[in-house]
Formats: sequence, structure tokens, C-alpha cells
Amino acid sequence: MPHNQSIEIAGWKHIYSGKVRDLYVPNEDRLEATGTVIDDDAELRAGSVMVVASDRISAFDKVLPTAIPDKGKILTQMSLWWFDQLKDVPNHVLSTDVPEEVAGRAMICKSLNMFPIECIARGYLTGSGLAEYKKTGEVYGHPLPDGLVDGSRLETPLFTPTGKAEVGEHDEPITYEEMYAQVGQPIGERLTELTLHVYSTAEKIARERGIILADTKVEFGLDSYRGEITLGDEVLTPDSSRFWDAEAWEPGKSQASFDKQFIRDWLKSDASGWDGHSALPQAPEDIVEKTRQRYVEAYERLTGEKFSA
Repeated sequence: MPHNQSIEIAGWKHIYSGKVRDLYVPNEDRLEATGTVIDDDAELRAGSVMVVASDRISAFDKVLPTAIPDKGKILTQMSLWWFDQLKDVPNHVLSTDVPEEVAGRAMICKSLNMFPIECIARGYLTGSGLAEYKKTGEVYGHPLPDGLVDGSRLETPLFTPTGKAEVGEHDEPITYEEMYAQVGQPIGERLTELTLHVYSTAEKIARERGIILADTKVEFGLDSYRGEITLGDEVLTPDSSRFWDAEAWEPGKSQASFDKQFIRDWLKSDASGWDGHSALPQAPEDIVEKTRQRYVEAYERLTGEKFSA
């Protein structure tokens, strides 16, 4: 699959491309067809979208011109595994019976009315949270004890909502009050509760497998067919989460990770030649392969299954 553009898929109409995913809806002729997965289920007919994960990778709100082989399949298979572990949280997956061209990298999902909030849970201090703590002693409105360092485990996980920006723009943290103004307090409180539940459940599962889930981003939408808040997009992948090697974890230094932090670190290094502002450079072969290896290892360590391309 071309990493920088959507592909034509018989019976499906491309409607949107994000940094990593391409969305398709059924064509009218597909909806009218008989004997298809779409026609067999009233819920599918009420509104479905096919979510295709590409091999694109983004960093610093930009898309790298170099694809990471098999990344789309890894993201999709890992998300499906996690949705299965989180069965008590409604999710958007309806079917994995997808066209051959996107087999393994696509899911047919409920078409949700997505909330304009990126729901972030942080169990460890790092990244933008660490930068904020160094400046204010807080992480986006949450006061923290003195003396914490990069990689410190937080006493209790934090929920830090973020507003959604356009592709290429930077998502900015928002206050709880700003979140409530957008979605209402009852929904805002439920998003907080669900996000922290997803994080605490997944953090325990990951820790049992020798991986620290430092933080993660999830997204929710309203399922108009059932009227319930539903977990959408991807969940708990190396794109949306920080995964650290539990054995190598040592607060106060950069952690050994199984996620796209490796690409971020390369981009910030002199080796990449990137100035921090212009379009991202092509990644050399060894960086691409090492990034792929980290994604594969995250998948295999968490699921206990061998990744098969």
C-alpha cells in the first residue's frame, strides 16, 4: 500500500486521511448488495466506516516521508488485541472482514460522533508533562511533589485532556473547565473516568509482561445507534502510548522504549540534519528497521503472539 496516499478499494469511498489512517465509507452499491457483511447487520447499515492503518509515521505533528514496513498491520492487530482485553469498555469495532487489499491493517467500525478531546492518561512523568513540571511544579493543573525526574512514577495516574488540532497543527492541553464547556460536565467526567480505567487496566496487563505503560492517548465518540460513549480510533499502540522496558526502567534518564520515541530521538539528533521546523527528512534504512523492530517487539511482548506480516 502506498504510504503517502490512499488507495482505491472496490465498494468503498475514501473520505479522509489523517497523519496515519485513511477512512472509507461503503459505496451505495455496496450498501444495496446482498450477502455482504454490511447487509447482514442493522448496526452496520446504520453507519459504518472502514479504518485503514497505513505504514506512515508521524512525529512532532508532521508525517515522515519514509514508511515503516508493516506498521499499519502492527497497529491494527495490537488495537484489536487491546479492545479484546478491555471488553468492559464499549468500542467501535464491528468486523475485521475487510477487502483483500487492506487485510490485516483495517477494521470496519461504527461511525461515531467523535468528541473534540484527546484523552491522555499519564502514570509516569516524561515528555511534555515533564517539561511542564519543570516550569510550574504541576502537570497541566495537577500539582506534584518536588524532586520528581524524567521517568518518575506518579502516585496516581493523571488525566490531562487535550484539544484536537488540524493535521500539521499542534494539539494543546486544555483545562477541565474548557473540556466541560465543549462536551458538558457529565460527559467530561465520564471521559475522565473511562480514560483512567483504560490506563489502569492496561498498565497492569503490560507490567505483567515486563513493559511499563508510561502514558497513553485514547479517543471516544458517541455511538448514535446505541447512545453510549464508545472507545474509538486505535488503542494502546506504540503510536499512541509510551512503552518502556520494565527491567531497564531507571528514573532520571531516558528510558529504553518500544514506541516512536526512537524516531523522535533520531530527528532531534545531529544525524538527522532536521532543523526542527521544516518538513521531516527521509529516514535511513537502519533507522527504519530499528523502528520496525521496536513496534514488532512491543506487539510480541504484550500479546504473547508472534507477529506475522
